[in-house]
Amino acid sequence: MARALLSVSDKTGLIPFAEILIKQGVSLISTGGTAKALRDGGLPVTEISDFTGFPEMMDGRVKTLHPKVHGGLLYLRGNPEHEAQAKEHGIEPIDYVIVNLYPFEETIKKPGVSHETCIENIDIGGPSMLRSASKNYRSVTVIVDPSDYSLVANEIEKNGATSPELREHLAMKVFQHTSYYDSLIGNYLFKRQGQDFPEQMTLGLRKAQGLRYGENPHQKAILYGDFHQNFEQIHGKELSYNNILDISGSVDLIREFQEEPTIAILKHTNPCGVGSGTTLKEAWDRAYATDHQAPFGGIIVANQTLDGATAEAIAEIFSEVIIAPAFSPEAFSVLTKKKNLRLMINKLKSPSPFQIRSVAGDSYLVQQTDSIAIDPTSWKVVTKRVPSPAEQTALLFAWRVVRHVKSNAIVYAAPHQTLGIGAGQMSRVDSSKVAVWKAGEAGLSLKGSVIASDAFFPFADGLIAAGNAGVTAAIQPGGSVRDQEVIAAADERGIAMVFTGLRHFKH
Repeated sequence: MARALLSVSDKTGLIPFAEILIKQGVSLISTGGTAKALRDGGLPVTEISDFTGFPEMMDGRVKTLHPKVHGGLLYLRGNPEHEAQAKEHGIEPIDYVIVNLYPFEETIKKPGVSHETCIENIDIGGPSMLRSASKNYRSVTVIVDPSDYSLVANEIEKNGATSPELREHLAMKVFQHTSYYDSLIGNYLFKRQGQDFPEQMTLGLRKAQGLRYGENPHQKAILYGDFHQNFEQIHGKELSYNNILDISGSVDLIREFQEEPTIAILKHTNPCGVGSGTTLKEAWDRAYATDHQAPFGGIIVANQTLDGATAEAIAEIFSEVIIAPAFSPEAFSVLTKKKNLRLMINKLKSPSPFQIRSVAGDSYLVQQTDSIAIDPTSWKVVTKRVPSPAEQTALLFAWRVVRHVKSNAIVYAAPHQTLGIGAGQMSRVDSSKVAVWKAGEAGLSLKGSVIASDAFFPFADGLIAAGNAGVTAAIQPGGSVRDQEVIAAADERGIAMVFTGLRHFKH
């Protein structure tokens, strides 16, 4: 007689599937709540303690960790030695294992949950049975995902047994699942230690969404993780790989601005305009003024509920994605007239602690996210002239933006808006030239503006070019061997300059 061992936290579809097993002559063995659910469903079931001849103990912590269970799962059918040992010790084969695990993932996400509760929701017997059954998948069918009940049911109803191919597929799913489960536990405990990086890093990632393709149509791509818990799409066509990258860069930037209504426009993860104002409409006008060309097909992000007037202005250009904490009914009505425009509600509370990038040789770089708080009180004025209050406001605005621009990064700004942005050039002078050109294209004057540089000026030429463009104040990390030359050039031109002591390279 074939036997099935059932022990599930998620009882979705349990009774109908168990009924199919019984119809195929499979006897049921079960534990605790699962056994009760089967009995309540009118199905015959043998308690695990009756099967093993050993009682459950220690509040159920020990019930399936028994030779009759693991021997019945692991012994090689047809192996004379194994068969003899099984017979000698009264071990009977178990042919089906239907197990899903204590809800550790759901438990640790509950607000205010205690550490003791989290520990009690670490499943021990479940993963052990799953691993034993999966190792012996040539003889044992193992199910960890209720969505696979139908696959197994179809095969046993049609053929009386499962195929080797299905059993191997199910075993693969088990090892992926138990690895994911263990990674959640390890990462949960690691966070409690307060350390920076573990010696062995495992990522527990669940598929969130299939994507049409990656950066280019010939590249396959999938999104993993909790993206959809942090961003809700309320309109528009499916997100692309590039959209998701842009959304991530957008919310990182807008998080810098908490006080005033602010809007940023990004393209290929680079900001092409950022503005703040007394209203979002004013912020939009200032952001869009920076560059009238690059925003076409761009990403727009706001730090406040998007209102109807701002939506009307934004709707005048083609955009890929608009992100905000919420959309007013008027804004939603205006923007949903564009059927493909993606509208995203930003629910992200905090930045990711790590950034991970694959590099050559199947290796990975892991670093802390550059989310250090900006502290103007730590800045040092290094020139004879101290920035005016208006210049200080503009310097802070520019510094908030420049850390989100690809290196070499240059931002020209007024107190509440960007005026020109240069990104990703091979030299800092080239980035400055691009920014000056962009400002000219937009019809903006740089007279009286400030400049921010994500890293130090290696030579005075970059600062001199900024002074010639009309800059009156500069902010940069400092730290070059030629700092004194740069400071002298600033003093000669009456430019106030601040050193932050922090570099913000973004590759």
